[in-house]
Amino acid sequence: MNYDGLEMDTLPGRTIRANAILGLALLLISLCRLDGADLRAKQVDTLLKGLIAVREPGAAVLVAKDGRAVYVSSHGVADLQAMRPIDFRTNFRLASVTKQFTAAAVMLLVRDGKLRYEDRLTDLFPDFPEYGRAITIRNLLDHTSGLPDYEELMPAAGRSVPVGDVQIQDAGVLDLLKRQNAGWFGPGSRWHYGNSGYVLLGLIVEKASGRSFPSFLQECIFTPLNMINTLAYVRGKNKVPNRAFGHAKDNGRWSVTDQSPTSATLGDGGVYSSLADLLQWDDALRRHSLLSEPEIRPALTPVRVPSKGPTGPDGTPADYGFGWFLNGWKGHARMWHHGETTGFRTAIQRFPDDGLTVVVLCNRTDLDAAALSLKVAGIYLDGKR
Repeated sequence: MNYDGLEMDTLPGRTIRANAILGLALLLISLCRLDGADLRAKQVDTLLKGLIAVREPGAAVLVAKDGRAVYVSSHGVADLQAMRPIDFRTNFRLASVTKQFTAAAVMLLVRDGKLRYEDRLTDLFPDFPEYGRAITIRNLLDHTSGLPDYEELMPAAGRSVPVGDVQIQDAGVLDLLKRQNAGWFGPGSRWHYGNSGYVLLGLIVEKASGRSFPSFLQECIFTPLNMINTLAYVRGKNKVPNRAFGHAKDNGRWSVTDQSPTSATLGDGGVYSSLADLLQWDDALRRHSLLSEPEIRPALTPVRVPSKGPTGPDGTPADYGFGWFLNGWKGHARMWHHGETTGFRTAIQRFPDDGLTVVVLCNRTDLDAAALSLKVAGIYLDGKR
């Protein structure tokens, strides 16, 4: 008889031999049907295996291709008291990954004519010291403002005072900066990554829009993009659904390290989100459904300064736009950012020419989310491990 072109003798010995050949052929067909995506998913599973135990803080990992999730994995628990497993909708504090949303809010206001990139700090805050007269919104967005880091201006918090009672708010950051006589360097002359500028950008969004920063994000970004559980968290005013709490490990024991004196500022790191909602965000960026390609172009244009240009977390030269690092990776165009705050490590890697995005969210400090996200990206880009 004939089976898909394979001639099979009817003699017993030859039948056995033919059946063996047929079995091998079917096995090869099944392996071919295990496509590259499945093989890559298994490689990521292997990468993540052993990093996180079942009953400890963990991580959530997303790989999206052309706006569609092709790999989702979650390991560990969102908090050690209830032992809630982390899942697709668990909300993590994004830390500095927040900056891309703050930048988008500013870009929306520029589009609507309520702000200009060349507006000066003293235009928006007339009582700001003279050194703010040369600082533009563009300088704040691309980290060339020269503003001192507010963390270094804060008084040391007393150990006996609960963290929630000593947290600095955005208005407090503005007050600290107003007390300074000068910035660290002339605006536009150097690049220095910091949080002060993005805290002020959150306040600028409030001033230009007439709405609170969390409300503006909710009404103009999160709700239109169906990011239904994403929010800028304000203690006592809203609640994070499906919340992951941050943890750290010391001498083999886990402790909750969810908040610090700088955890209450908003524009630099106050957004909570999940894999589910960040998938919506990625798709909006891909389709330009929030900001058109010309409108978002300034955010994806690397800043150039006369001296000491941008550097990545590892200290090597990098590119930076508005809320995004822009240096490529292994020949692939890339827009990316990472976040680090007490109890959390986060990262997003977007490779727009490849239609690939990787998101890693961790509620523990011993995992390097940025490095892990690149390892995952390497598996999906060109089949590299």
